[in-house]
Amino acid sequence: MPENLSPVEKIKKESHALRGTIAEELLNETTGAISEDDQAVIKFHGMYQQDDRDRRDERAEKKLERLYSFMIRLRLPGGFLTPQQWIATHHIAGENSTGVIKITTRQTIQLHGLIKSKIKPTIKAFSAAKLDSIATCGDINRNVICAAHPLQSPIHANVHQYAKKISELLMPKTRAYYEIWLDEEKIADKKDEEDPLYQDRYLPRKFKIAIAIPPNNDVDVFANDIGLIAIIEDNELKGFNIAVGGGLSATHGNPATYPRIATVIGFVAGEEKIFKTVYAIATVQRDFGNRSDRKLARLKYTIDRHGIGWFKEEVERRIGYMLEQPRPYSFTERKDYYGWQQNHDGLWYYTPFVENGRLLDDENAALKTAFLEIAKTGKANFRFTGNQNVIIADIRENDKTAIETILKKFRVDEHTQKASAIRKNSMACVALNTCPLALAEGQRYLPSLITKIEALVNQYDLTKEEIIIRMTGCPNGCARPYLAEIGFVGIAYGSYNLHLGGSHEGTRLNKIYKENLDEGAILNELNSLFLMFSKEKNPAETFGDFAVRKGLVSF
Repeated sequence: MPENLSPVEKIKKESHALRGTIAEELLNETTGAISEDDQAVIKFHGMYQQDDRDRRDERAEKKLERLYSFMIRLRLPGGFLTPQQWIATHHIAGENSTGVIKITTRQTIQLHGLIKSKIKPTIKAFSAAKLDSIATCGDINRNVICAAHPLQSPIHANVHQYAKKISELLMPKTRAYYEIWLDEEKIADKKDEEDPLYQDRYLPRKFKIAIAIPPNNDVDVFANDIGLIAIIEDNELKGFNIAVGGGLSATHGNPATYPRIATVIGFVAGEEKIFKTVYAIATVQRDFGNRSDRKLARLKYTIDRHGIGWFKEEVERRIGYMLEQPRPYSFTERKDYYGWQQNHDGLWYYTPFVENGRLLDDENAALKTAFLEIAKTGKANFRFTGNQNVIIADIRENDKTAIETILKKFRVDEHTQKASAIRKNSMACVALNTCPLALAEGQRYLPSLITKIEALVNQYDLTKEEIIIRMTGCPNGCARPYLAEIGFVGIAYGSYNLHLGGSHEGTRLNKIYKENLDEGAILNELNSLFLMFSKEKNPAETFGDFAVRKGLVSF
């Protein structure tokens, strides 16, 4: 690799194992921000510095600095919270942030609007609830996600444990988080912090891992740097197919950047070998990833630069054995199981619709209050999905009525039943007003657009079609728009590129169909497309497959 390292690489190396000058910056009361270098370091602690972009002009006119705040994201491997942890999170959100609990596409939650002085109290409160935000952002392995619903397999719990174990395996060794936020005494001997995996440079870029249980690809396993596809036979976990090199971020106008779905390179059986393989893949990316150009630093570019054959051989050289041939598997759906479901153990699960992952009380339903009331009963756990929803989980038969009563009282059940199929299959990123990368709206705009799309769906009698629609405010792909059947990618305020042709199961990327469309143009295009689809689709044909068969986009 060339030696002209990017500025972030220098910051990481000189950060004193991710300490930077964060502790000193917290004491500076003259600004709501922290230094530029520490903005890079604090990501490894699970935070981003942001500001209210809606108020930039107003504050500039008054010669005030931007209204800075911080977003914090929890590390929840597999997306699990106890009722006690839910209660704590509810109150932490209300006391220290905007109050909205945001469910992310990586099966966790994040809080927005923390001012600098509230960060340390927030982290201490989370720690008291046995929660942390370590390694949920930054150039490091992030929250490991896993097939969400226990209904998916009688051995779901067995598979789910891999998320926690892999998260622990790839955790950084530095105690910086505990020193800065939890007042742990500084370690005298630096040898105690030696990190064989991350060394002093960490990874070239973010690193994501997902675990799927066929036939449901609810985690979009191929969008990840490492995808583990569970191979289950006769209710026994045989091992995992290993897929590598997925990633959806791109940059407008830069053809060297592109979304890519992961490539399956083999099968691994046995816990020890599975962990060894995952660890080795991370080290190959550490050693060969691009550290000069961050836009080309993800694992997908490392693989495409060297070739998938070379990459597999390098992994095998490091683990000391050959990967087995991939085992057969099939994905037939990519969805959350809304409403009530019962698993093989007789436990009950209820999945409400949480539009774009924003948990709050509004005119439709008092979701946030309802979930607090449910948590207070102690009769249900909470499991987050990769589609920005939450499952009220692990409910015993005798407790189901009590939970049902709360869901009805706060109109959660009514809200979920009323939501259309197309709305339930939609998803948007945060975008404006807090994301500094956003070029256009995301979660604030998509609900109103979906209402107008619903009118078209109704007009052409397509209400039962579960068409997957996703929107992002920029090309980075946080809501995975490039794997949608219909994807909207923001290019400027009020303007989006329209993508078509992703497979319903999440195994094929879509392609750009039309560029730079405002709302009127979007609805005109969808009107024509839905008319064609209603008249010419084959029985059981999905919209994404139809778009490809009709040549609307070419592959």
